[in-house]
Amino acid sequence: MDPDSVDSVGRVPHGSSDDPDVLDFSANVNTRVPDRARAAYNDAFAESRSYPPDDYPNFRAAAAEYVGCAHEQIVPTAGGLAALRLAIATAIRPGESALVPYPSFGEYAREVELQGGEPTLVPHDALLDRDPEPHALAVVCNPNNPTGDSYDADRLREFAVRCRKRDTLLVADEAFLGFTDEPSLAGEPGVVVARSLTKLFGFPGLRAGFAVDGRESGRLETARRAWSLGWPAARVGTVSMRDTAFIRETRERVARERAFLERALATEFTVTPSDSPFLLVEVPDHERLIERARESGVVVRDATTFRGIDSHVRVAVREREENERLLAALGVDVSE
Repeated sequence: MDPDSVDSVGRVPHGSSDDPDVLDFSANVNTRVPDRARAAYNDAFAESRSYPPDDYPNFRAAAAEYVGCAHEQIVPTAGGLAALRLAIATAIRPGESALVPYPSFGEYAREVELQGGEPTLVPHDALLDRDPEPHALAVVCNPNNPTGDSYDADRLREFAVRCRKRDTLLVADEAFLGFTDEPSLAGEPGVVVARSLTKLFGFPGLRAGFAVDGRESGRLETARRAWSLGWPAARVGTVSMRDTAFIRETRERVARERAFLERALATEFTVTPSDSPFLLVEVPDHERLIERARESGVVVRDATTFRGIDSHVRVAVREREENERLLAALGVDVSE
């Protein structure tokens, strides 16, 4: 991290509410958790009296199976954002440029700036058309947050090849890819993939994730902190990634509820088609709508905090009864 840059870089706004009296549609987190997660968490209590094994063999094996890469390419991290920081911090020097998408996750530009780098902001749906050669790294968010759309798999791999030929590190944030059937870039030569266990498995407070380093240098493994996962995160993450039935059920349920929400919201607003567990919705007066929803005990995400977005909100996909409550709070009539 570049000490001279820290004082000029601000925080990034995020969704989620800690108010127990509201229904939170601002954070894109699974409403359910794997059946074995609680037992794994409880078992980790006694183990937490000692340090975890720093090579995390069980977690690495489960992660490698989960995304389809080699065991030695897995780098355990305390969440997907920690994987992103590790990748960016080991790839960019002060004054170097990085291709960064917008509207997208605001932490990409912040992490580049914290290293003294210069983010070159590009529309997310045009980023694959850019020449990566002038840049130390390029970032893609797949599916993109907050728009929810995925990149074409063939075009994305072609871009990865172009980055590799020009010695530009491609960092792929796949925080929401587990909700789709789209292929991962995990293990692709010259690519670092960041994966979060927060979203798909419903554990935002556990801080569990990993990077997949497709380079032979081993830079991420060298640079990561010792004991980068606590026992609870390692245990719960391991059993969750191996729960293929839970993953399949989640994908089916989210796709079904997303379609329900999209049809209903489209009767009143403009909705961006999504592959993700959230929808981006254009509304006439976003500030008033957010306020009205809050008065009904529902919190939605003000999407205007994302660069390049005006008068939009982002809403998560939750359970049917909760989704109906959201629609009512937004003034959408769901009666047949």
